[in-house]
Amino acid sequence: MQNIARGITRLNREIGKWASLGVLAIFGLLLADVIMRYLVGRPTIWTAELATLIFGVYAIIGGGYLMAERGHVSVDILYGSFSTRRKAMVDIFTFPLFLLFVGVLLWQGYDIAIEAIEDMERSNSTWKAPLWPTKSLIPVAAGLLLLQGLVRLWSDIRVLMGLDNDPDVFGVQAAADPHPADAGEIQE
Repeated sequence: MQNIARGITRLNREIGKWASLGVLAIFGLLLADVIMRYLVGRPTIWTAELATLIFGVYAIIGGGYLMAERGHVSVDILYGSFSTRRKAMVDIFTFPLFLLFVGVLLWQGYDIAIEAIEDMERSNSTWKAPLWPTKSLIPVAAGLLLLQGLVRLWSDIRVLMGLDNDPDVFGVQAAADPHPADAGEIQE
């Protein structure tokens, strides 16, 4: 079971690393657009749209990676001060909300992807960029996020059982608040 969790975490981390290269491609495309527009005086019709499509892939495919690295935005007003054990309990308690979100993303993403593939959907721009490859990645990304979420759930259960979690298997672990309110006086 740990080998499966390790494989899921490793897969999401590799995908995240490769997806991060999309930022460089976006930068290059937008730079080329600016150069063509202002220095050459001949704007391109495809660079900004391609940058948008690459950003779409980058944004959706990175969800599993962000979960493995605990990079999703969270409201730490209370959660940040919790112990590791209490954070695990909160994460387990809120897991059904995660399942609801990912379930809708899978369901609707699948419908969007199938329709786009069947129609070989293209943009309405002059360039007529193919949209179906990007849209077909929505359910794939949702599946990767779901798998990493299940790994996170198992990790949280292990925390409640008092077991250690290897970050290579379970991803980055929640850290306890380094400044708990009941720590007493500040030590020098």
